[in-house]
Amino acid sequence: MNDRSDTPATDHLHLAVALDGAGRHPAAWREPPARPARLFSAGYWTGLVAEAERGLLDFVTIEDALGPQAPPDRTGHVTGRLDAVLLAARLAPVTTRIGLVPTATTTHTEPFHVAIGIATLDHVSGGRAGWRPQISARAEEARHFGRRDLPDVLEPYHVADLLDEAGDAVEVARSLWDSWEDGAEIRDVATGRFLDRDRLHYADFRGRWFDVKGPSITPRPPQGQPVVALLAHAGPALELAARSADVVFVTPSDREGAAALVRQIRALPRTGEPLKIFADLVVFLGAGAAERKARLDELDGAAFEGAASDAAVFTGTPEELADLLLDWRDAGIQGFRLRPGGLPHDLKAVTRGLTSALRRRGAFRDAYEAGTLRGLLGLPRPVNRHLPVGAR
Repeated sequence: MNDRSDTPATDHLHLAVALDGAGRHPAAWREPPARPARLFSAGYWTGLVAEAERGLLDFVTIEDALGPQAPPDRTGHVTGRLDAVLLAARLAPVTTRIGLVPTATTTHTEPFHVAIGIATLDHVSGGRAGWRPQISARAEEARHFGRRDLPDVLEPYHVADLLDEAGDAVEVARSLWDSWEDGAEIRDVATGRFLDRDRLHYADFRGRWFDVKGPSITPRPPQGQPVVALLAHAGPALELAARSADVVFVTPSDREGAAALVRQIRALPRTGEPLKIFADLVVFLGAGAAERKARLDELDGAAFEGAASDAAVFTGTPEELADLLLDWRDAGIQGFRLRPGGLPHDLKAVTRGLTSALRRRGAFRDAYEAGTLRGLLGLPRPVNRHLPVGAR
């Protein structure tokens, strides 16, 4: 039986934020209260995550990629990143309840390394880890590794292959997380036995992309399986999310689009718990949000909308955003991952303005109800695949 002891019985709206440099707008670093001199400091990131936890958000995602945030010729954009998994491990000890979901690519990284990194994050955070797998489809990123060639212009079959590889990478990680049963480390000082070898299992994954024996070198994570969250815009990526993820981030442009995506996802084949559906929105919040965004657009020399953003852009007050989120919830969206246009301004508008507006409508928590990320999301702790059927 699945363990639901840490699963809250609430139906509030789930909220997350995507942390990315100085904010989603390319020019956000150029306006106060941005702190460009601190972007690569631990203090900058601990301050952001502390604010997100203060607002009782479910989790933060930490963006990452295998290339710079902007092309080398765009010197007016923030370039450079900290490693998301390592950063999340640094943030874990200074937080207590909020989930930490770093991005790690599947295309050029070994799933064994990612699996033990996310398992380690789950241990050091006490069960608050997730993973956002992401493919790398750029030829220049492939050249960082020299193991494969990608064309400058991808055909649909190239993307399908990368998504297929990502699905295998997630399954390898899940197999490795289950390669230790709960309680495999018995730590019996009297007999000198640290490990019960009968509770250790080979992953034995063999597929098109990977051949991984295992077992992991890291004991089973506290959550059993850390949360896997995928961004999926359409078609094959949505199918991958239905097969492999616990949470999917979608990017509708309006309520009708949100309802259509929910219907499409619910019609896809899936085993296990229903997929949690979050909608992504870029947000510029406050009484002068439109003017602030226009100012940033002018600094960047381009409007941040349409092709410049893969997700819909909202500009308005926290109260107006609360109305929109609840309207989309009626269309079947269960949560939202908000991408602040500028940090920390729009993050604070979420944690202090939006959450209060939702709470007045009875749609957001007053306190954290669970100690793990799976618990906050209402997901049970999975049983280990190696247990006999009768013991589950």
